[in-house]
Amino acid sequence: MVGSSSSGEKQPKYQRIADTLKAAIDAGEYRAGDRLPGENDLMDVYGVARMTARQALGVLQSEGIAEARRGAGVFVRDFRPLRRRGIQRLAQGQWGSGRSIWSADIDNRTLVVDQVSVTEQGAPEHVARVLGVDPGEPMCVRHRRFVLDGKPVLLSTSYLPAGLVAGTAITREDTGPGGTYARLAEIGAKPVHFREEVRSRMPAAEETARLELSAGTPVILICRTAFADEGQVVELNEMILDAASYVLEYDFDA
Repeated sequence: MVGSSSSGEKQPKYQRIADTLKAAIDAGEYRAGDRLPGENDLMDVYGVARMTARQALGVLQSEGIAEARRGAGVFVRDFRPLRRRGIQRLAQGQWGSGRSIWSADIDNRTLVVDQVSVTEQGAPEHVARVLGVDPGEPMCVRHRRFVLDGKPVLLSTSYLPAGLVAGTAITREDTGPGGTYARLAEIGAKPVHFREEVRSRMPAAEETARLELSAGTPVILICRTAFADEGQVVELNEMILDAASYVLEYDFDA
């Protein structure tokens, strides 16, 4: 029986139905890839209007628990959230040994980087402020999308001083083993300190399309600044993450 407690009765009907479905998923009644009851099923079982049933299924989709398949229904999502190890992934032992910083996160899962573009552009005001340069200063700008197990999970835009990285593989689509940070180390601009700022919001239409987000899914914004010796900023990386695809993990000693 949905909402048997007094606190539950205060919830909207669609939320109580969604909670019941989530409990059934947690209990193993529905497993990854299984089809959930449709709108008509929920209308019959709970005696609610179609909009209420639709909202209940929408809750599960917005929380990343379920996904809609056109013409087939709503299914328990079989994509495993990515555990982003925020500290381990940036250790010099990762990129300094030629490994991608992503290798700390993905284990043996399949990662593809697509929609890659590398251009030279003038620094926007907010980028110029962080890098300590004048607005319009030439920047090497790297755009890319990361797709894990066939699911787009992250959009990334990196800004690096064009004069610093000129003639290096950073100006090419494939930066080589260890990526951008390994190439910076080769030119004497090795990152020695990182700062990440994290916030969240609802996505813009373009972000929804490129990340193939379900309706109502928010995004996580991570802005990472990489510092070389003496506090020189060598990269500003603005990332947009599918919030339903990530667990952010920060593991450090007391």
